[in-house]
Amino acid sequence: MSLTFEAIATLSRISTATITTVLLKKGLRNVWLRGTRPLRSGQSRLVGPAFTLRFVPAREDLATPESWSSPISTRTAIEAMPEGCIAVVDAMGITNAGIFGDILCARMVKRKVAALVTDGVVRDIEGVLGTGLPVWCDGFAAPPSVAGLTFVGWGEPIGCGGVAVFPDDIIVADQDGAVVIPKAFLDLILAEGAEQERMEAWIVDQVNGGAALPGLYPMNAETRARYTASKK
Repeated sequence: MSLTFEAIATLSRISTATITTVLLKKGLRNVWLRGTRPLRSGQSRLVGPAFTLRFVPAREDLATPESWSSPISTRTAIEAMPEGCIAVVDAMGITNAGIFGDILCARMVKRKVAALVTDGVVRDIEGVLGTGLPVWCDGFAAPPSVAGLTFVGWGEPIGCGGVAVFPDDIIVADQDGAVVIPKAFLDLILAEGAEQERMEAWIVDQVNGGAALPGLYPMNAETRARYTASKK
């Protein structure tokens, strides 16, 4: 299934915690991108296809301010970002060089990019926040990207936060961080994610009513029968 407006609306109601649970049941344990925290408190959940970018360690002949004018640069990559995508940047967890600053983020907003997700950091934090671009990252730092990283390309498989991300995989990001839904598992999440949310909400109601956890979470046969009956 493609990422339709209806699919985005459905995923926007499914937490990253629920997504990891559903995928875990199918054997996928490594889908949460480490180091991806919302830069702004209270950031709404966002959904979009991954537009991947990749850095490697800085090499002095390549990681220079002059490289920003190269055809292979973050500036050129931003011009290739489609509307509604989530830019997912492999910064190798480097936290002493900001991959993007306020000017690049402002351009992403103009191009209607949905969000930036990275296991690295940003710079010019006041300006970045001022652009309104939703960002999930591992913090912020003053030095520019070339102080610690070399940009090498976009639109290819990457590893971000210890997770393999392929172009057009689905990214969901909320207050718990960012997770990847492999394209082949989109139908599964759309079918089972909402039901998982309903079931857990019912369990919370039972707990708030004084129910003990054994037999409730996870459900035994009797509890499942009560839950099934409650949906009728």
